[in-house]
Amino acid sequence: MSESPKKILVPVDFEEQSLIAMEQGAHVAKLIGAEIVLLYVIEASGIISRFMSKQVDDDMRKEIEAKLDELVDQLKSKHGITATKMIARGSVYDKINEVSDMVNARMIVMGASGGTGLRRRFIGSNAFRVVREASIPVITIKGKHHRDGCKNIVLPLDLTKETREKVTKAIEYAKLYGADIRVVSVLFTTDEFIVNRLTRQLSQVKSVIEKAGLNVTAEIIKGIRGEGSLGEIVVDYANKVEGDLLLIMTQQEVDFTPAFVGSAAQEVINKSDIPVLSIVPTPKKDLTEFTPY
Repeated sequence: MSESPKKILVPVDFEEQSLIAMEQGAHVAKLIGAEIVLLYVIEASGIISRFMSKQVDDDMRKEIEAKLDELVDQLKSKHGITATKMIARGSVYDKINEVSDMVNARMIVMGASGGTGLRRRFIGSNAFRVVREASIPVITIKGKHHRDGCKNIVLPLDLTKETREKVTKAIEYAKLYGADIRVVSVLFTTDEFIVNRLTRQLSQVKSVIEKAGLNVTAEIIKGIRGEGSLGEIVVDYANKVEGDLLLIMTQQEVDFTPAFVGSAAQEVINKSDIPVLSIVPTPKKDLTEFTPY
């Protein structure tokens, strides 16, 4: 029995940001040999749905299908990628994650900001909730320009239990893109124990990445409380080193330094014009100390 094709789910609302995300999704699809599933979610907003006649509903669905068909044809003619379309009704973030499970998607690629007015809610306010609840990697796109390549992957690290898995994922994506890795850790403390521990961990991480045959730099940034949040510092660093992809994990456990979750992750997704790849860690035993393979 032949293996089912890899699939990337791309939610669209036909606004500029979601179409930029579609182009980014097409680039990834070509790299991994995947198909694209275009998803449009009709928001079921109670009162509006009750007063919408069946004729109006049918007409709207036909219009959406026609626009999706155009995008499917565009992906085929421009990129040589097989794409399919789906329309769902309900809560945007619920349906995105539900459909990703249903089609067994390998990844979700979506805009981190929508268009104007009410349609902004479609993607903008739902992006982080999708990231937080997704069981697969999610790339969120906020910048206005599609990036064809990826030369620098920015890898922010803290002292969490998922460091090893995060580094492994960074190596995997760096090899896929042919990219270098820029490791950065932010410290808001001068505690000698924590500083020494992070310095040792950073050295181990750098060594492992080098042994994987990749170019890597590693840097510690000392933050000052009240003069820039963790998310702001990471985004500024990513811009400074001309990063093409920011890799974060979304459900880490707290150790000694602030975990890169919650408001920090949301801030990165909302403020970074660089695409953000969010990885959900798998449950595992304590791996706080990074041990080389």
